[in-house]
Parts: sequence; structure tokens; C-alpha cells
Amino acid sequence: MNSKNKESLREINYLQPNGVLGFVHPETKLGKNVKVWHFSFIDRNTEIGDNSVVGSLVHIDSDVKIGKNCRIQGQAYISRRTTIGNNVFLGPACTLLNDKYPPSGGVLKGPVIHDDAIIGGRAIIMPNVQIGKGSVVGAGSLVTKDVSDNVVVYGFPARVVMSKEEYLEKQRTWTKRSS
Repeated sequence: MNSKNKESLREINYLQPNGVLGFVHPETKLGKNVKVWHFSFIDRNTEIGDNSVVGSLVHIDSDVKIGKNCRIQGQAYISRRTTIGNNVFLGPACTLLNDKYPPSGGVLKGPVIHDDAIIGGRAIIMPNVQIGKGSVVGAGSLVTKDVSDNVVVYGFPARVVMSKEEYLEKQRTWTKRSS
């Protein structure tokens, strides 16, 4: 590798305080207080809003928009042309896809995850699917069609199982029992 290539590599790799490398493309726009953990990859033309956290081993492809105050847990995969709103939680190893009939030769339409949504660990969101504002996708679910606002879906394929109000009540009960 010649010295010019080494210098380019230094510009696009970032070194975290603990000495671990990750990759953030120079054309990526990171907001204020964005934290990116170990070995994550963030490709070009991606924007990540203020106060968001990207966990270890996350892959964020190109042309992705991520809002403010998002939490992306380790091993998540976010495909090209995905849009994620503000205050979204993506659980560990969730997968957001963009190609319905791969390889389709460039017809890529990532999912749209609206504000305040929660996506559980290992959930799969299919291409061009919308997850409604405030909705919850249960862990391990396969979401093949749009999800309305403020509902909880889970299953394989996912289906509506309760309202967001019911979910929040179950969350409060769980929290009380656990403390």
C-alpha cells in the first residue's frame, strides 16, 4: 500500500479513545454528541442526528437518514435508502432491508421508521415498509407490510397484538416488579 492510500485510510477510519478502529465515510454527517461504538461501519451520504448512539458492530449503508436521540444497538444492519425518525430504538441485530427481489439491479427502497418507534432485537423489516409513529415491533418479528401508528406488532409475519397504551401498561407493571 503506497503512502497516499495509507493517508486516505487514516482520514476515513476513526480511532476511538480506547484504540479501537471503526469506519465513518468522510461524506457522513454526524450531529452533535453522536457516539459510535467499536467496529461500526457508516457509509457515505448518511446523516445521523444529535445525541444518537450507534452500538458496536453496526453496519449503516449509504444514503441513510437517522434522526435525533436514536439508539441503535449492536449488530444492527441498516440498508441503503432507509429513513429513521427521531427518538427511535433499534434493538440488537435487527435488520432493515431494501431489496424485495434481490438482486434487483438497483431498485432499492429502504423502510421508513417514524418517530418514537421501537424495533425489537433480531426483528426484520422488509423493503419499502413504513413503521408508524410510536409503534413497537416485537423481537424476532418479520414485518412485511406497513404498521399503523401506536400499535404493537409481533410474529412471523408480524400482526397487531395490542395498542401502545396496553404495551406501556405492561411495561410499567414489569418495571415495578423488577425493582
